[in-house]
Amino acid sequence: MAERTPERLVRLLGMVAYLDRNPGVSVEQVAGHFAVSSEQVLRDVDTLWMSGTPGYWPDDLIDFDAGSLESGVVRLTQARGMEHALRLGTREAVTLVAALRALSEALGDALDPAQRDVLSSTLEVLTAATGDAAATMDVHLAVEAAPEVLSRVRASLTSGRRVRLRYVDAADAVTVRDVDPWHLLTGDERSYLVAWCHAARGERQFRLDRILELTELEEPTSTRPSASREAGTFRPTEEHDRVRIALDGRARWVAEQLPVEEIVEGEDGSFEVTLRLASPAWLRHLLLRLADHVRAVDPAALAHEAAGSAARALEAYEA
Repeated sequence: MAERTPERLVRLLGMVAYLDRNPGVSVEQVAGHFAVSSEQVLRDVDTLWMSGTPGYWPDDLIDFDAGSLESGVVRLTQARGMEHALRLGTREAVTLVAALRALSEALGDALDPAQRDVLSSTLEVLTAATGDAAATMDVHLAVEAAPEVLSRVRASLTSGRRVRLRYVDAADAVTVRDVDPWHLLTGDERSYLVAWCHAARGERQFRLDRILELTELEEPTSTRPSASREAGTFRPTEEHDRVRIALDGRARWVAEQLPVEEIVEGEDGSFEVTLRLASPAWLRHLLLRLADHVRAVDPAALAHEAAGSAARALEAYEA
């Protein structure tokens, strides 16, 4: 799987701090410390060399000793302040505190002990550092449901077992359903249990305030969210066909947001991505969205199909 920008960004920032503490480190040592190849270290140095603080004049850029680098040693000469930890303003700190409190409120009971400890300790440290501004703010996600129902819903999400619901539907009819719980959803004024309903044989959203009773069964869940729903990403397998798309640099988001297998960079800022194809319709939609930035598609027949869809759409407008 190709490396994503967030992963590389963390390494680049860590590399600046590491080189500031360890002047004159060999390329091989840096590679070993960050568990990457020597070639990747050199590419990272090239990237850092063109990075810096706003203005981006020569005096604003991170700098290295070129002579040392030619002999295989990385020597940082100007860090531009990036070797220090980020200092948050009050507004940013309060925003983070609010987000962490909301996360704790929504998922705290569903997290394992280690995850809860990390969340709690991070929230405690950040709240203390924010001071009075954090003390004046209260975040509470109102979940309208009977306390025992809410507790059992959260427990069922971690147990991996099927549950039986007594549920009041929109027609005020009481039904009993066996469902596989997937996750909680709070998208508007209501909260929902997203689950697979075995009676309906499909995905359903159950309003928590309409669940009269929830009983955990012995059977384990037998369904999982679709790839597009689970973690918001498609999970490719060897069964899916490969497609290669050449794009100009303005479509960089494709490499960041889609689960690509390979990225090949071009000298002019263009790049090629290789990804797995689960749905021809999805690819046609993607190609139409990227039309101004697509340089080539392999297999070419997929590009012809997308062009045909575009032509039919234009014909419909003319009609």
